[in-house]
Amino acid sequence: MKQDQRAPFVRALYRARVSAYAPGEFVEQESFMRAAEILELAQRAGIGPAVSVLDLCCGIGGPGRFITRELGCDYLGVDYSADAIDIARKRAGDLSCRFEVRRIPPIPAGNFDVVILLETLLAFAEKEPLLREISGALGAGGRFACTFEAGLPLTESERGQMPDADTVWLTPIEEMLASLERVGLIVRSQDDLTLSHAAMAKSLTEAFARDADQIAAEIGDQALEELLRAHRLWSDWLRAGRVRKIALVAEKG
Repeated sequence: MKQDQRAPFVRALYRARVSAYAPGEFVEQESFMRAAEILELAQRAGIGPAVSVLDLCCGIGGPGRFITRELGCDYLGVDYSADAIDIARKRAGDLSCRFEVRRIPPIPAGNFDVVILLETLLAFAEKEPLLREISGALGAGGRFACTFEAGLPLTESERGQMPDADTVWLTPIEEMLASLERVGLIVRSQDDLTLSHAAMAKSLTEAFARDADQIAAEIGDQALEELLRAHRLWSDWLRAGRVRKIALVAEKG
């Protein structure tokens, strides 16, 4: 998705996204996570009042605004898309959260209690250098909360099927855990969200298909086709176990 296309996509997909999630589970996330999963991960990471939180690749900030509203924290969300950050700022209203336009890496300077990275670690081909920077941004006892897509790298055939395959870099679980250990982050909790996210991928695919005419009018037929193709692949891969979705919290030792 090009940077200047974020606002049209947000408008075009909003109605379908609302219908795809169970009541109360949609908080303007641009992912397969449900609100309950976002909140549980944030609580496991110890987010609460006066806790400083850095949210990397926050997009339009739905999960960040939700976490700030529910738990209270000193929140900073960063994303490379000026369009997304503009939307996040406008929708934050009176919430005590900040948003900045920034490409990651590098990580913003500072000493944070918690760094979160939800549903976008997949886009980084080289993960360990990023994890090392995240570890460096945390003080002693600081926590890193993330989700990631676990699996062997895509085959050439799979890369040919997946739109924007240059942003799809799967990582085996063992490799991810080893990288975390090497950068000084000790895993304290780990959950498998595969079945939940397979169901959400299927629900979103069906919702986008039902709303296809309205979505295509906003973003065009090609973008709609790629959106549906990607969601069908994720639904298939998650249901078949080709990809597993993992949520974890790691602590700086």
